[in-house]
Amino acid sequence: MINIIYRLKSPKFFEEAIEEVNLDDVLVRPIYLSICQADQRYYQGSRPSEILARKLPMALIHEAVGEVVSDSKNIFKAGDKVVMIPNTPFGEDICRANYSKHSKFRGSGFDGFTSDLVSLNHDRLVKIPEDFNLKVSSFIELMTVAYQGIMKFSNINCVSKDRLGVWGDGNLGYITSLFLKVLYPDSKIIVFGKHSENLNLFSFADEIYMIHDIPDSLDIDHGFECVGSQASQSAIEQIIDLINPQGTINLFGVSEYPIPINTRMILEKGITVQGNSRSEREDFEGVVDILQDNPQLFSYLSKLITNICEVKSIDDLKLAFDKDYISKFGKTILKWEI
Repeated sequence: MINIIYRLKSPKFFEEAIEEVNLDDVLVRPIYLSICQADQRYYQGSRPSEILARKLPMALIHEAVGEVVSDSKNIFKAGDKVVMIPNTPFGEDICRANYSKHSKFRGSGFDGFTSDLVSLNHDRLVKIPEDFNLKVSSFIELMTVAYQGIMKFSNINCVSKDRLGVWGDGNLGYITSLFLKVLYPDSKIIVFGKHSENLNLFSFADEIYMIHDIPDSLDIDHGFECVGSQASQSAIEQIIDLINPQGTINLFGVSEYPIPINTRMILEKGITVQGNSRSEREDFEGVVDILQDNPQLFSYLSKLITNICEVKSIDDLKLAFDKDYISKFGKTILKWEI
């Protein structure tokens, strides 16, 4: 079967490519896709030139839900709604697949989901209930990043988990704070940010502070850094200052450049620093369970949607990326009708 893939050939330039699709796997037609900051870095050409030269041309986007078209093994039925898992293991490893050197990631190591059809192994799909909001479900992958980091944090033996601080008032900070509130209902969730208009949306948090207006007496047991880029340096410094001895710092933000960290105070306080990236199947299943058990979360998560763009052509795809780029907050959702 012929399939059309829409690849980024060079910054801000998409092209069509025709390829045969593998009929032995599950064929999925994308319905809604969500643009991530990583997609924008490729589209804008802000990644280092050697990385762009190595990875392009490549189909973008790793956050998506779709509808099953066919399944050679009849595990999925035609019409089933599924969330697609971008992380793809190749070979065995002692570590989790999302940290394995043998894994590839769609929209980074190989083609993402901007195509007419996507062929996936059965274990790269998780069925979602019919009553799920598909626009919100399109960024379940981003939710799984927060979820897997929180699960790793849960396995650490800590002296106290009473006061959890989240740095970052963007999409990941919002989701991380929201999930912490669900998974740690007895803990106080404290959010730190620099955009008051964004922080106003964190109505579920117990306390909210602007990063330049924090009481001297405030402390936290553990910190979650969801800032990224060079701004993560000041966020990490602030976490180290406010965190209690033997707390943990959970890093989620991505930076293209090295970030200095005050190791003296990490040693003095006995702080554990934990890195978090991507996710795996069990995280997708965990997020689907959380959303099913807490349907009120869809109302909170829908507040992240700032743009819904119908994509019927490559020009529409470019316009969606341009619109997303100028948005200061939230998610741009693509209604895939190309």
